[in-house]
Amino acid sequence: MGSTEHQPESPAPAAETSPEIIFRSKLPDISITNNLPLHRYCFERLPEFAGRSCLIDGATGEVLTYADVDLLSRRLAAAFRRPNPTNPLLRRGGVVMNLLRNSPEFVVSFFAASRVGAAVTTANPMSTPHEIEKQLLAAGATVVITESMAADKLPSPNPNLTIILTDDRRDGFLHFHDDLISTVSETDIPDDPVGENENPFDPNEVVALPYSSGTTGFPKGVMLTHRSLSTSVAQQVDGENPNIGFSSDDVILCTLPMFHIYSLNTIMMCGLRVGAAIVVMKKFDLGEMMDLVERYRITIAPLVPPIVVAVAKSEVAGRRDLSSVRMVLSGAAPMGKDIEEAFMAKLPGAVLGQGYGMTEAGPVLSMCLAFAKEPFKVKSGACGTVVRNAELKIIDPDTGKSLGRNLPGEICIRGQQIMKGYLNNPEATKNTIDADGWLHTGDIGYVDDDDEIFIVDRLKEIIKYRGFQVAPAELEALLITHPSIVDAAVVGKQIEPEIGEIPVAFVAKTEGSKLTEDDVKQFVAKEVIYYKKIREVFFVNKVPKAPSGKILRKELRKQLQHLQQQA
Repeated sequence: MGSTEHQPESPAPAAETSPEIIFRSKLPDISITNNLPLHRYCFERLPEFAGRSCLIDGATGEVLTYADVDLLSRRLAAAFRRPNPTNPLLRRGGVVMNLLRNSPEFVVSFFAASRVGAAVTTANPMSTPHEIEKQLLAAGATVVITESMAADKLPSPNPNLTIILTDDRRDGFLHFHDDLISTVSETDIPDDPVGENENPFDPNEVVALPYSSGTTGFPKGVMLTHRSLSTSVAQQVDGENPNIGFSSDDVILCTLPMFHIYSLNTIMMCGLRVGAAIVVMKKFDLGEMMDLVERYRITIAPLVPPIVVAVAKSEVAGRRDLSSVRMVLSGAAPMGKDIEEAFMAKLPGAVLGQGYGMTEAGPVLSMCLAFAKEPFKVKSGACGTVVRNAELKIIDPDTGKSLGRNLPGEICIRGQQIMKGYLNNPEATKNTIDADGWLHTGDIGYVDDDDEIFIVDRLKEIIKYRGFQVAPAELEALLITHPSIVDAAVVGKQIEPEIGEIPVAFVAKTEGSKLTEDDVKQFVAKEVIYYKKIREVFFVNKVPKAPSGKILRKELRKQLQHLQQQA
């Protein structure tokens, strides 16, 4: 998220007047109620919104009201607690995996798990069996909710794993509606199972467990609590002058995948909190998206740069009635000024602004203030100011010294919205959140004279391809399992700014091996989802490493740059 195009014109030396220079939002802090279970927080205004449209299935037109979604989640929570209290299908502190494309069932199951006191780990149903099994084991999930198209990717038979299908009925699987929701009568539904009897509710319990590579290494379970997520939502939409400005009159497009934290938090949770209608698309299709905008008069469109580019370059978009859209949020990857302007020519009545986030940060760090009810001017390339009720600082990555305005350094964020830590990984947690509670993002950026944040570089090794995270360490671990590969390193190669980087491998093969570039690509492609595929391979005699054994990625990037110049 953010942009690398804007640079400070004449950076002046920072004049530190205190040990730390801390930046805050231009908007005032607000009072946040973050001691409620997340489902209660998101549905806090249910009596007011009960009859309003909540979820609209874009493919079928089926509408669920707020009362419907609340009741369905309570029914499923009750079903999760069977067959008996001592041996429930899903217990408090347990984990369920949502291996689903966008659907009403995704939302219902997420809040049902919250009611039970369990956590949801989200995963892409297009992932490979290998990737899914790794996350299942790491997260400790005992229940998987999925569709038939992904069911065969799950480990089977497994007596410790219950698989629930949302569409077809198949032997050996439970059915989401027929075997669970429809078998629970209203008289059997407790109002709120969380916090019963001798186990009072703790807002620091984990409710969401998305996986992220963070600043380096393998994907890790990010422990997001009821408190951290309700705080993040409040920072965006609560108060008299909310930063984003969603309201109950809005109709929000949900084409971004709910298994990604951007959609999960900013669309699903924020949308429900304010009582908006959410139009759900199972998968992105440009023509269908424009149809839905016209049909439902969509007012809010959270997008990512590749979709923005598709609209900007579409000849059809200019002939469609997209005038209902008043706000477009862009996140997950940088976006340049030229694309911004081309896109806005298709939606002249809308405000477009970028945001900046990171799963570990809960996830939103900053948002464009043009989304506030008293809008500020949009500054091209900026990703807004830090969210309310949070602190941000810029530090010198070498010395840790706090830097002033217009001086690029590592961005650090502090507040109750950040993650609790990485699941079962205290070392990685310690390397990300310091003793003073600052989360180190690994991103290099600066704050200008107007408190606007610009992202200019990245310390972390993570590769961002079309907004998706690709962990080099994960691909490297896979590559070296090939019998003809002695060592390997993966770095990102920048292509178009709106797409980001592609994974490129440097491979040292065994002596006399006839291994080809296509062999390497196909080997990886069988084991990983499409966005993690290796796109280019360079054979080397040796992968450069420090005495400690750490791969010298900076040296590899220089080699890559040299090869590009020669091409």
